[in-house]
Amino acid sequence: MKASQFLISTLKEAPADAEVVSHRLMTRAGMIKKLGAGIYTYMPMGLRVIRKVEAIVREEMNRAGAIECTMPVVQPAELWQETGRFEKMGPELLRIKDRHERDFIVQPTSEEVVTDIARQEFRSYKQLPRNLYQIQTKFRDERRPRFGLMRGREFIMKDAYSFDRDAASAKASYERMAQAYRRIFDRFGLRYRAVAADSGAIGGDLSEEFQVIAATGEDAIVYCPDSDYAANLEKAEALAPRSDRPAACAALVRTPTPGKSTCPDVAQLLGVPLATTVKSIVLATDRLDGAGQVAGTQIWLLLLRGDHDMNEVKVAKLPGLDAGFRFATAPEIVEHFGAKPGYLGPVGLKRPVQVVADRDVAVMADWICGANEEDFHLTGVNWGRDLPEPAVVADIRNVIEGDPSPDGKGPLAIERGIEVGHVFYLGTKYSRAMNATFLDEAGKPQFMEMGCYGIGITRLPAAAIEQNHDERGIIWPDAIAPFTVVICPIGMDRSAAVREAAETLHDRLAASGVDVLLDDRGERPGAMFADWELIGVPHRVVISDRGLGEGQLEYQHRRDSAATKVAASGIVDFLQNRLKP
Repeated sequence: MKASQFLISTLKEAPADAEVVSHRLMTRAGMIKKLGAGIYTYMPMGLRVIRKVEAIVREEMNRAGAIECTMPVVQPAELWQETGRFEKMGPELLRIKDRHERDFIVQPTSEEVVTDIARQEFRSYKQLPRNLYQIQTKFRDERRPRFGLMRGREFIMKDAYSFDRDAASAKASYERMAQAYRRIFDRFGLRYRAVAADSGAIGGDLSEEFQVIAATGEDAIVYCPDSDYAANLEKAEALAPRSDRPAACAALVRTPTPGKSTCPDVAQLLGVPLATTVKSIVLATDRLDGAGQVAGTQIWLLLLRGDHDMNEVKVAKLPGLDAGFRFATAPEIVEHFGAKPGYLGPVGLKRPVQVVADRDVAVMADWICGANEEDFHLTGVNWGRDLPEPAVVADIRNVIEGDPSPDGKGPLAIERGIEVGHVFYLGTKYSRAMNATFLDEAGKPQFMEMGCYGIGITRLPAAAIEQNHDERGIIWPDAIAPFTVVICPIGMDRSAAVREAAETLHDRLAASGVDVLLDDRGERPGAMFADWELIGVPHRVVISDRGLGEGQLEYQHRRDSAATKVAASGIVDFLQNRLKP
């Protein structure tokens, strides 16, 4: 292709609302243009990247035995009402009405539609297993769309759904997809980790995220450098301390802490390690009557070490809290503790509460907590002596760097990542809700076992840029670059020799299957090079009269600091060797 026949629209400056590198560079490189909040036009340069991502995904999905289809972007609300998600999904689900006032949604995902297909098409165990996938536009009404394609409202996603006869075969389908995802991300040429994950709102009990490693990532990835263990922060288990609780040594003392309402401030005031303090987090669960009114409230006190943070996903799995919880109100806190937040603790309560101690807190001795009195804390607090042993001990915290790995093979490390793929084993969550059954060998109806598998097609280029860029612009991996090779002829409009060499090289590379672009715009060398460094084409060949006179061309990879001279006669072989996977 020739640049004069393409649309190249680079910018010197990024828009003011571009907060992250990928948003700035994709806009400056002319890959996307903002139409509205979280809604972008994919310009020709960006669309080439997206199409290459789609092609790799499609090849590997087909190789894994999945069958492509396309489901509607606009879907009847009735299907979503069958599963309860029409009401439960919240404001991210865009709900619309047609001219007859019938309810519809704009799809954020398609579990309901594909399950409806399955219950109509897959009647017998002989038709299973099946896996249907689509690469389709989705819409989620994000409260605060930001970061360009990283968190947009409209986006393209590959979503696949497997249907099996039993749990064993469903897990085999899950493993097939998990391996297909590894092949996909290996082909993208990005550094990534597959990490154990929580299933979240989609449901299920087996789940992995595929995270592209990037310092700007929103997600914390926990891994063990000495083993294959990896999980996201919500999923990673904080093991119980191996040592027993020490004996109590200190007396219980009501200690003045004027104006010090946080654990770090108290520790600094008293000159003690933060790990000797205990923070109190107060939650509430409401019991509703038949009319949906609050009939009663249970107050919960969660105790964590002062240097640890609560993990809401873990807390939401605890019996009694798994049906939903909220943070207690100020009046509820005063009613049960007699003090405002910042000075709370489990000793001397006004009214009973349900106490949950983190595993680390359960083995602490001589610890410090609020005295349930403003400007005072208790020092020398001990279980059994000053308050009853905790009724519930559980892992309710985020792990921190240096914690022991759950597999026992070393300490944990933490790095940042961007989620670009997710695989779930769903079980019968949707098939039961929608009565999607098949007849087994005995002729009896059974619910289909399901899995679902997503890849953020338009998010992935943004993640790739967050991982691969420098001060000059984007650095694309070969597999997903908009063009693999760019030919930059200097003075092409003035030199017949340069023009002929450039066009000959372009045609030879194109004929050999190389995705090549010839920049025939007649730009000055500095402007031309700046454009392609910004756009991030990985391989560049410069042709000039002087070089041709010496029988040489200049080759430079986007990561190279300087060009390499290559014999003009051998440039095609040289490039083909560099382009080998």
